[in-house]
Amino acid sequence: MFEFSNCVYVGLLIPAIIVLLFKLRVRLQKSPAHQQKILSRNNYVVPSLTTNYWTQLKFVWSFASKKPKDLLPYYMELIKANGPVIHFYITGRSYVLLSDPEDLKILLSSTSHIKKGCEYDLLKPWLSEGLLTSSGSKWQNRRKLLTKAFHLKSLDLYNSPINKHSRLLVNNLLRASGNNNNGISIEEFVTFCSLDMICAQEGESEEYVHSIKQSVIDRIFKFWLWNDLMFKISGCGRRFFKSIRVLHNYTDNVIKNKRTLLYNSKNQNVQHESVNEKTPKKSFLDLLLDVLEENPDQMTNKDIREEVDTFLFEGHDTSSISMTMTIILLGLHQNVQNKARDELFEIFGDSDRDVTIEDLTAMKYLDAVIKESLRLYPSVPAISRELQTTLELKNCIIPPKTTISVIPYIIHRNENLYPNPEEFIPDRFLDEENKNKFLFGYLPFSAGPRNCIGQKYAMNQMKTVISTILRKSKIETLGRREDVQIRMELILRLDSSTKVKFHEI
Repeated sequence: MFEFSNCVYVGLLIPAIIVLLFKLRVRLQKSPAHQQKILSRNNYVVPSLTTNYWTQLKFVWSFASKKPKDLLPYYMELIKANGPVIHFYITGRSYVLLSDPEDLKILLSSTSHIKKGCEYDLLKPWLSEGLLTSSGSKWQNRRKLLTKAFHLKSLDLYNSPINKHSRLLVNNLLRASGNNNNGISIEEFVTFCSLDMICAQEGESEEYVHSIKQSVIDRIFKFWLWNDLMFKISGCGRRFFKSIRVLHNYTDNVIKNKRTLLYNSKNQNVQHESVNEKTPKKSFLDLLLDVLEENPDQMTNKDIREEVDTFLFEGHDTSSISMTMTIILLGLHQNVQNKARDELFEIFGDSDRDVTIEDLTAMKYLDAVIKESLRLYPSVPAISRELQTTLELKNCIIPPKTTISVIPYIIHRNENLYPNPEEFIPDRFLDEENKNKFLFGYLPFSAGPRNCIGQKYAMNQMKTVISTILRKSKIETLGRREDVQIRMELILRLDSSTKVKFHEI
């Protein structure tokens, strides 16, 4: 059966590629040259990497042959060689790669250019049309509705579960580190902790976390898998849809359990309504479900599931890689770690109490540490927009139906914004003069009307976790920065890393 399915796959793949190449040729022959589409200003000519059929084939082949770990260096070389605005075709689709902060301000601050690129459609079997993938009036209404879960008054409600799981994480790291003199790999510890914080529960996360890694990354970077049929019969397609079932089952169980707890909690409140009790502490997911349940006229069961799917993914996977990289960097830079710990001692002294919202506000240096870590290793390495109307940049005009690609990882290495861009220098985020300069040259949470709705929650979560670790342990990274290799996927991932030890203090 296995051999037969592979034969079928190969048998369909070859003619599919031939048909695809034929269509590309026809499209390019019918389409006007890109210079006629992109109107230049100020004698500025937008370079194109695909001026004809054969250069497109060469570019597509070069792109498709790259491994995920090679993509970011590849894009960096393209920008160095061609400038801040680059055009290319892939399978007949027109793309423009932007890296100039002034152009990014025009794009990202606009309320007209908020439709995500077509790559996000590949997530819809998993996330359907939640906040990440939806557009138009649905996105606008959903964004307005879900903003309630991220209101400043709501952030304090998350503190209790975040503190609880931060302490559990530190204990687990110290225990595992004490049992292994060669250090430990920390990525899974942090990932499970981050997911448990979102759900306010322990356990049952392992299968979900492992299934999420069976992502659509192969499909995004292999153009022949953009065809639905080819993807469904491919090996990675079969793995993807198997993983989707696991992810959806996990989400359904979380919603079911939370609804049961919500129902029981309401009954208890009715029975004890005369008792003056404090507002119960809630996980992020509890509050999200509260908002959704309070608006039954706007949210069907399907709507609720797609938003919970979206926030389970976005709320844990992005912050976990950011916390992992921050811990590794602190272990490599003992002077930065000591300075952050000194700040925490000024706030907490010898107290073992929980972190409060007021404490988080006082953590100025730790805030800069995390921001510098996000600069070097933004959890979302690339974003895109599909233009519905003309985009007028400072030196050119981009037509509708063009996909604009933005790669924060590269933008954060702009030497004009960040001298010595590869060095870990948190103090650059303490300089008040840099704030305006970094405005659209620092995009770990994107920017403008379609920025990350949960960025305040994410920063509070990261500051609570990292501060708890620093108050209870000394971090020692066993290796060099060069040992840490990353790869470009849907989010940034570790391709290889170094072990870390935690010493109790």
